[in-house]
Amino acid sequence: MTRTAKIAGAVGALALAAVAVPAGVSFAGTDRTSAAPAPDTRPATTQEESFLGGVPQVPAALQPPAGNELHAVLKARGVQVYECKRGTWQPLEPAASLTGVTMSPVKKVTAVHFRGPAWVSDQDGSMVQGIDPITTPAPDPANVPQVLYKATANRGGGLFGAVTYIQRIDPHGGAAPSTSCGGNDPVAVPYRAVYRFFTKK
Repeated sequence: MTRTAKIAGAVGALALAAVAVPAGVSFAGTDRTSAAPAPDTRPATTQEESFLGGVPQVPAALQPPAGNELHAVLKARGVQVYECKRGTWQPLEPAASLTGVTMSPVKKVTAVHFRGPAWVSDQDGSMVQGIDPITTPAPDPANVPQVLYKATANRGGGLFGAVTYIQRIDPHGGAAPSTSCGGNDPVAVPYRAVYRFFTKK
């Protein structure tokens, strides 16, 4: 074998060895780029404030009973749909997409909200339906009321599988039109709100 062939073979072996070594691995033991991130151990209240950009203002009448704790907080954006009945606009259904976080462990989550009222995770298929709404009027008549629902049905073991209560707070828009109506065409009114989901401690 010629000297040139030997050199080429050695270079090729080194190239193969370099490809086989995963990125971020250090033979000296000083490279820490592959270390797992530390878990978020902040209290749930701090995590929620960070996500919402402040402390949520919740009326006392809408607090769930003792023994329930905050499980997830999601921001909703969508519409409240109304239908015309006897010359006035009556609620028909919501249609909204939600994005947020769970409290423990901290995880990004998404869901959809529709007639029921019901909320379904579009990540794991779990669902919760609400019943017996307790409402407090919104300060601005253009906003839908703030609400506390009791869970009446759950599905699955994911995001909504164990939810016991649902709050709707900080609404913007979504109130029924103040004008009279006629005909069969529904109307969709844009709205935003924060939904807080609770589970048993």
